[in-house]
Amino acid sequence: MSIKKVTITGAAGNIAYSLIFRILSKLPFKATDKIDLTLLDIELSQKSLTGLRFEIEDCAFSSLNEIAITADSEKAFDDSDYIIMVGAKPRSKGMERSDLILDNAGIFKSQAETINSVCSSSTKIIVVGNPANTNALILNYNTPKIPNENVTSLMKLDQNRAKSILASKLDKQVEEIHQMIIWGNHSTTQVPDLYNCNVMSSIVDVEESWIYDTFIPKVQKRGGEIIEFRGLSSAASAASAIYDHINILENGSDEWESLGIMTSGEYDITEGLMFSLPLSISENSYRVIPDVNINSKIADLIKLSEKELLKERDIVKQYLP
Repeated sequence: MSIKKVTITGAAGNIAYSLIFRILSKLPFKATDKIDLTLLDIELSQKSLTGLRFEIEDCAFSSLNEIAITADSEKAFDDSDYIIMVGAKPRSKGMERSDLILDNAGIFKSQAETINSVCSSSTKIIVVGNPANTNALILNYNTPKIPNENVTSLMKLDQNRAKSILASKLDKQVEEIHQMIIWGNHSTTQVPDLYNCNVMSSIVDVEESWIYDTFIPKVQKRGGEIIEFRGLSSAASAASAIYDHINILENGSDEWESLGIMTSGEYDITEGLMFSLPLSISENSYRVIPDVNINSKIADLIKLSEKELLKERDIVKQYLP
């Protein structure tokens, strides 16, 4: 048996609430592992976290070794195996996206500096809080102790959405959809790419008009659609995607996966961006899948997402050493 310390930021929020019980109910780690769970949130949320801790204790999870709640980031991050960065400042009414990016930039730089001082180089960090790719970029640049490949941003939610929407269109099961790719930013410029998809080894055949008029916009705007109908942002689906993300990092995957990673010039994407690319993932390592065929229209959309991330990087350049 080994014990893994898992730290979750923004732990009083809805995504964390859904995630915690998912992880403890079915470990994404080895079956014999146990978790030291640390929940981090601001001082004003400590009462709420106390109630959450009671709920977790009352579940009597055999996977839980111990639980801690805190507003102290140094205590929370210290010696963590996984840090799941759910917490981020939300966009308020009238706030420009650039203002949101800058507000979160300061938060993530501060947290990154703490992580760099108290964590080991083996710590894995998953950035969820939006704008996730640029928050992850700031964190990556400010944690020189931690290898680039150990910092990723959540794109699995977008990939899950794309698979589900395509499966519904084809009247197939989600697990029959293979080689779905998400390129770019976790935003409305993301590029869901089904041109390499297959269903039980058969090439996907759908109308091109459906791809560009329905499929891509629906995936891009799914988060907003959920808010419109539910009055709240995605929580359970985001938590499920985070679980999937941890699971594939720990155990590998037979599928093509899409995670936000630091670019090194692959597919002519500018080096030094957190960008979603198609990945082959084995236990505790991944590689970018080479020579993927890219449709010319998809290539144009990828460049738009790259342009957005370059603009975001320019906004936060003062936070990048």
